[in-house]
Amino acid sequence: MAMSYGYVYVAKVSMGANPNQLMKAVTEAEAYKGPSLIIAYSPCINHGINMGHSQLEAKKAVESGYWPLYRYNPDLAQQGKNPFILDSKDANGTFKDFITSEVRYASLKKTFPDVADQLFDRAEQEAMQKIEYYKKLNSME
Repeated sequence: MAMSYGYVYVAKVSMGANPNQLMKAVTEAEAYKGPSLIIAYSPCINHGINMGHSQLEAKKAVESGYWPLYRYNPDLAQQGKNPFILDSKDANGTFKDFITSEVRYASLKKTFPDVADQLFDRAEQEAMQKIEYYKKLNSME
């Protein structure tokens, strides 16, 4: 939503997946002469992982398509360039494996397996649609 204003720097980052992209985002956000928003993936206890593996979990979130990485820099538009940069690669097809590896989703599947399967299918479909939309934004001149 913040990107739709056109004057807000926005980045979606994951230190575990791409530390260089994170540093670019922080540097660009700090240099931007306006409001900046950085949204970072941050595993927590409800993921059900050993927190010593949080960086690997964050990398899996990006690779699966659950958490795409991007930067929206209004300064680029002022230079006549596309302000949207998609930093993620294509999802690797492990979306459902990723979400069901987390306690918060696995507990839903244990309690309501049929409903959970429908919700997981829908979540994957919506995530892949969002990535396709980001690809279109990324390719605009």
